[in-house]
Amino acid sequence: MPDTGARKISFAKGGVVVGDRTVPLYSASVHYWRLERDVWRDALVETQKLGVRFIDTYVPWGVHETSKGKADFGATDPRRDVVAFLELAHELGLLAIVRPGPHINAELTFFGVPERVVWDPACQARSPEGNPVMLPMVPVGFPVPSYVSEAFLAETDVWFSLVGPKLAPLRYPDGPIVLCQIDNEGTFYFRDGLYDQDYRPEAVALYRSFLREKYASEDAMLLAYGARAASFEKAEPPIIFDAESASELAWHLDWAEFQEHLIASSLGRMRRSLERGGLSGIPTFHNMTMGYEATPLRASRIGRVVELVGLDYYHRATPGELRMIERRTTELASRSEGLAQPAFACEMGAGFPPFFFPIPDEADNTFTVLAALAYGLKGFNIYMAVERDRWIGAPIDNRGRPRPFAKFWARLCRALDEVAFHDLSRRAEVVILVPALKRRLNRALHAFSPATPALFAIMGNGSRESCYEDDFGLGGVVATEVDAFIESFERVLRARGVPFVHVDSDAAATSLGHARWILCPTAGGIDPTLWALLRGRAREGVRVTVGPRVPSRDESLVPLTIALEADGIEVLAGAAAHPHFEAISIEPLVDEAL
Repeated sequence: MPDTGARKISFAKGGVVVGDRTVPLYSASVHYWRLERDVWRDALVETQKLGVRFIDTYVPWGVHETSKGKADFGATDPRRDVVAFLELAHELGLLAIVRPGPHINAELTFFGVPERVVWDPACQARSPEGNPVMLPMVPVGFPVPSYVSEAFLAETDVWFSLVGPKLAPLRYPDGPIVLCQIDNEGTFYFRDGLYDQDYRPEAVALYRSFLREKYASEDAMLLAYGARAASFEKAEPPIIFDAESASELAWHLDWAEFQEHLIASSLGRMRRSLERGGLSGIPTFHNMTMGYEATPLRASRIGRVVELVGLDYYHRATPGELRMIERRTTELASRSEGLAQPAFACEMGAGFPPFFFPIPDEADNTFTVLAALAYGLKGFNIYMAVERDRWIGAPIDNRGRPRPFAKFWARLCRALDEVAFHDLSRRAEVVILVPALKRRLNRALHAFSPATPALFAIMGNGSRESCYEDDFGLGGVVATEVDAFIESFERVLRARGVPFVHVDSDAAATSLGHARWILCPTAGGIDPTLWALLRGRAREGVRVTVGPRVPSRDESLVPLTIALEADGIEVLAGAAAHPHFEAISIEPLVDEAL
């Protein structure tokens, strides 16, 4: 991580620390290249009137590049003058968030990557058969770039060497830039099925290195893989789900874990490339897309290479989507609070793109942001603040004139300031701990390939609706059991009006400080380190409830060589025969605990 001390930019729970002040992370997106140059000032002034402190903008590679190794930053098209746009923001007293890609989406054709790059076979992700992996996107489908392609990463290096020197002089305190995003929604360009990609030679080589680091010895890998084991140099990834027993699942779960490692490794490499281009010394972040829990995005791994990990929010005002907002936001907030960072919505929908599911009513956007704030969100980026092509419903039109919806955002930001909302905390003493195994299993057991698992997650569907129901000799349908455990407690806690949070198991070490009761589903297996942490909290007087059994396998479903001790931990047994918990009364258990 670069030293940001000279620029005095860091994070606090309430926002971004800039110099000696903490600035609440209220931001809004304005895309300079999509607006006429004479609109910029009006658009920024009206956006500032919403009450935001930050202007967020992509800096799209595919828009600025004129030919390989050359880019236009305003010399031929004044709308491309990103330096002038950011200088104007600085003049108005706004701080800036820049997002130079390489992938930005932004509803651009080819997601902001130059067309010549996406059609270069050396840059493309590969299917198990070695074919390009196509994204059937409108208006033009295209083969997605590979996160491990040496050719694509070299092209990215060139782009960053062009854009970095333009942005570097505009870093705080000399200019407005205080945050920089690395890539965008790193879910393999939405081709995120476990066996969709990436089978490029570079990926397979990285996979073998990952196995060597994880298992250290081939004997250990032999214990995990059995007949599938090979030497590290000859190990091959799975290309289709074919496990018939628990002993065959580790191979598939490791492939899921490897994809998390691949994305994080690539983001780290992109960050270093951008720093070489001159854009160092400021904090970086990445945004996890809708349905991230069914993708290879893993906050703990991404957080090793960028400082801040946030979420995107595009929801409608329905009971089912409220439950999604609750889960996503409490997990984000608990992780962020443990790291002394603001829980940030990198994209808080204000309108929608015409080829997304429709969010036709401004009330949906209002509902989403208010619900997220109630569940612990601390900052948001209004996406989009200013209308542009391929977008419907922004609060400011493409001539910089406010629409009626602008009044809501201005009232909201004013109210948040009046109560110093960024300094408040949502205290919840009940924690639902979500193990990594659950999400990897759901990806491996996805029954509707090639349809992306993320689509089912966005629709609010869990393992019962989207996963194979085999028990693999584990004594229960493990993915379904985990969902049943979580949902049963959620229902009763909500009915009792008891605040609770979701915590990703990877964040357990930093996010359990206020916990008085920890609920952890343990179908299938668990990381022994996490189990030791739970036992430690139980010894400290925290109530710890697990179920439906004490695991005999680890988080990759490899048999444990030493049995787990459950002293001090409450085991909610009997659920194996009742995966929906019909025979177990949760209410008395909740009442007793609280």
